[in-house]
This record gives sequence, structure tokens and C-alpha cells, in this order.
Amino acid sequence: MKIHEYQGKELFRKAGVAVLKGQVARTPEEAAAAFTALGGPIAVVKSQIHAGGRGKGTVKENPAQRGVQLVKSAEEAATVARNLIGNTLVTIQTGEEGKVVNQVFVEEGCKIARELYLGIVLDRAAAKPVLMVSTEGGVEIEKVAHDTPEKIFKEHFDPHAGLYPYQVRKLCYRLGIKGPSVASAEKFMRALCKLWVQLDCAMVEVNPLVVTEAGDLVALDAKVAFDDNAMFRHKDLLELRDLTEEDPAEVRASNTGLSYVKLDGSIGCLVNGAGLAMSTMDIIKLHGGEPANFLDVGGGANEAQVTEAFRIILSDSNVKGILVNIFGGIAKCSTIANAIVAASKAVGFTVPLVVRLEGTEVEEGKKILRESGVKLIAADGLTDAAKKIVEAAKSA
Repeated sequence: MKIHEYQGKELFRKAGVAVLKGQVARTPEEAAAAFTALGGPIAVVKSQIHAGGRGKGTVKENPAQRGVQLVKSAEEAATVARNLIGNTLVTIQTGEEGKVVNQVFVEEGCKIARELYLGIVLDRAAAKPVLMVSTEGGVEIEKVAHDTPEKIFKEHFDPHAGLYPYQVRKLCYRLGIKGPSVASAEKFMRALCKLWVQLDCAMVEVNPLVVTEAGDLVALDAKVAFDDNAMFRHKDLLELRDLTEEDPAEVRASNTGLSYVKLDGSIGCLVNGAGLAMSTMDIIKLHGGEPANFLDVGGGANEAQVTEAFRIILSDSNVKGILVNIFGGIAKCSTIANAIVAASKAVGFTVPLVVRLEGTEVEEGKKILRESGVKLIAADGLTDAAKKIVEAAKSA
């Protein structure tokens, strides 16, 4: 689950991570009032969408308008907000379709001496969280990793003990942080690592992390994403979720207990198990097709979930065929077969359907489908299924 910058900064503030003063605004008038309330000679108006690259992004309706802009008056703040709110911002992460801006964050200015990068993610290979920093602040970290990986410095830390002071000193040495700024860096980095653990974050990124002329470290940005599997422990964080920033089909799937991610292809996939779903998408591509989605109905799928899964897949107008790939275990093949029959009556399949069943009660499942009268193409093995659905989708 992702949240907006202004929400992330409020969490930072509560955790003792240094941020600047700012106010969220949903109208031009609120943006002007926020500038006046901040009381400084300058401020920055920042579009709030769940995507990076906002500063270099452009508004579709007004290409001269960037997603982040410095302003020097309340009137200018209102003008920039008017250009952003209700319009579509296109960045390197949104793709050409962009995202509609529903609110902006008006933040006070500061005197910047240096811009750095900081991020925390889970290193699965090391089975520990890792704090990454770089001297290349304000630049996409993917570009830094590709072009100059030697400029990224890492420190793994124990989630129970947190980041040790000696690790902060090592990073400060590599970043060229000296004198009183080291104490500011220690407070900043250790507090952020603690926040990452306590809130079950999947990712925290500050880009740029700035060193002010006074020598203090301040988060000029805040990208925070949480582990969905841990949200039962954080009911308060669920209130920060902005459904307007998420794909409606993905929200529907989540509410039904399904794992769904929309893709750009034409072959819908309904699979049980994340690994099998990935393999299914791979073999579709291998045989010349393009998957339209990742959809894992899970090991305990029931009739209602399978029916909703078909509805979600078919809501995508790009879908020209559906491949059902089930390996029966906890969810028996007979159960899935009955669910497919029920779904055909409730939804109605308007595109070719290829079904491959293996595992527990596979023969019972195949018999149910044969005798159901549902129009489908049976497949034996994953390769056979992939070839059949690619051919059927091309002919549809």
C-alpha cells in the first residue's frame, strides 16, 4: 500500500525524522492560504500522486506546467495549484496515460547546501533490511544504479537492534558528511530505520535528502509503501489509503481476496499460486502471446472468488482469450471445475477459454467440465495450454 508524500511526512514528523512545514491543498484558494500561513518568502507547490519523477513531469492540459514548482507569492501558489488540480500529470513512472492530480502539498522553502539520496528496502538475499544512500540526490536511483553503481553505499541492519551509530559514521564518511551534520545524520537515519520496522514498511525513499546550509539533514521528499500482509496490525494506516490512485480492478480483486495486477496484453490469466501464475505468463510470452494480467486466486479459492475473477478479467476490453491454469491441492480440481461452470452462467464467456487442470481430483474436474456444456478448450499440460490460448486469441 502506497501513501502520498504529505502523509509520509506526517509519519516522519511523528517518528522524529526532520521535515519542513507544509499544508495539503485541494483548491487554488487553499494553496494560496497555505502559502500565507507558512509565512516565508518562498514555497514549493508539489502535485500529490502515487508516482515518482513529479518534478520533471508535465501536465497534459498545460505542458509548460511541471509537477513541482517553486512559488514566491500566494497568487502564484494559487495559479500553480489551478494548473495542477484536476489535470493529468505525466511522469517517467506513470506512463503516457498519466495520473489525475487531486491535491497539492504546499511546503516551505529552505536553503539547500547538498542533495543526497536515501532509501530502505528488504534485501531478501541477506534476509535483512538495507539502508542505501548516495551522493546523487534528486536523480532517479535506477539511473544511478545503472550508470554509476559505485556511488550507492549500503548498510544492512538488524530489525530488532536498528542501525548502529558506527554504521551511520561509515555512511557519513562515504557521503562526505562532517562536523555537526554527523549528529543530525545519526538522528535522521536511525529514526527512519526504526520507522521502517515499526510500521512494517516495504519501502521508504527520501529523494532528495538535503543537507541545509545550517548543516541539518531534512527529508525533502517522502515515498512510503507498506507490506499489505502486515496491514492487519496497522488499522490506522489503512485510513491513509487513497483508492483514487489505484486501478479499480485491482481494488475489486483485493476486496475479494484475489491478487491481481493489470498488464498490457490480450490473454487473461486465472491461476492458483503466485509462482504458477508467473510461469503461466512466461510461457504465454514464449509462444508469442502477451498476458493481460497477473491473477492468483489462491489455494483456497471458492465459487464466488472464481466468478469475480472472471468478471475482473473480462472487464478489460483488451482481453481476447482466457487461460485457466489450475494445479489442484487445497483447492481441488473438482471445486475449480464447479466454480468455472457457475461462473459461466453468472458471467458468460465472450472470449475463447482454455482450461488446464492438474493435481487433486483432476479426473473428476475434467468430467465436470466435459458434461457441463460450457464452451471451452481443454488442454493437457502447460505448453499445450499456452499454444492453444495464443492461437485462439489471435482468431478471436
